[in-house]
Amino acid sequence: MDEKLQKLREEIDSIDDAILELLNKRMEVVKKVGELKNRTNAPIYRPEREIAILNRLKEKNRGPLNDKAIEAIFLEIFAVSRNLERPERVAYLGPEGSFTHQAAESRFGAMSEYLPTHSIAAVFKSVEAQRAKYGVVPIENSIDGVVGETLDLLGKSDLKIVAEVYMPIHHSFASLEEDLKKIKKIYSKDIAFGQCRNFLQEHFLEDVEQIPVESTAKAAMLAAKEPGSAAICSNIAAKLYNLPILFENIEDVHTNMTRFIVLSNFKNQRSGFDKTSILAKLQDRPGALVRFLEDFDAAKINLTKIESRPAEDKDFNYWFYIDFDGHVDDKNVQEVFAKHKKEIKWLGSYAKGEPK
Repeated sequence: MDEKLQKLREEIDSIDDAILELLNKRMEVVKKVGELKNRTNAPIYRPEREIAILNRLKEKNRGPLNDKAIEAIFLEIFAVSRNLERPERVAYLGPEGSFTHQAAESRFGAMSEYLPTHSIAAVFKSVEAQRAKYGVVPIENSIDGVVGETLDLLGKSDLKIVAEVYMPIHHSFASLEEDLKKIKKIYSKDIAFGQCRNFLQEHFLEDVEQIPVESTAKAAMLAAKEPGSAAICSNIAAKLYNLPILFENIEDVHTNMTRFIVLSNFKNQRSGFDKTSILAKLQDRPGALVRFLEDFDAAKINLTKIESRPAEDKDFNYWFYIDFDGHVDDKNVQEVFAKHKKEIKWLGSYAKGEPK
């Protein structure tokens, strides 16, 4: 038994040596790519290229690795590669351990330099002021709908959406107290209380003081310093702040998902599986929206989302946030844009993300 095990371990060591050698070969090529990009200041992050690589590898895969494992391994390889090409900072809605931080790390890896910010607006400002190359913010949740602040800021900013990330949202109940009866206050982000209402009722906690804070990570940070309190937070945030987890997966709906977007200042190339986001500023007159949407239908463009937002501009009652399949450079999309030059603000075209 021991002899067989030792031989298997030696075989693994040999394979690991080969993997290390191949990874270093890959990074040598990556450095050359980085040199070419740096001469023209071309973007280092090319999500459409990364997704194309992942799709190719998944098609070639014969197991036992599954698609999720391939994605996890190669996304980290991509992140290390980007840092070799040109180290760039990523701003996100903080603090450390927030769901947005997790979404950022899922795309930019553990080695990237991260800049936590206090608000969504601060993420936009950090990228606009070139304090960070990329920004990561939430844009919609499967239960609570769109994040209005993000949509409003997209309407004002020249930044573009260059990628999207879907992440399942699971909440934990964490506290220094083992006895629930000793808990006198609960910290969390406002919407998290609503997402965990059933759990709070089932454990006679619905009448305990609920204190909203800017993030679930901040909730864990506060509860870790205060006996008699608790936090509804992510598992990672609880561990980060050494806050004992009493219950996991306490959300009412276990399919809860948040969509995050990556912001930057460049235009993606076509990937063949793109999504485009726009804001439509239509005059307040009967049939304006219908006529606008009919042009998309005539061009055979598939709309995947439409959301109205109150307009700050006095000439408009509402703006419409719209997602559709396709890239801004596609011929049929260009034809529709040409008809509505004054009404459409292009927010970005990017490779579609996949819900996990």
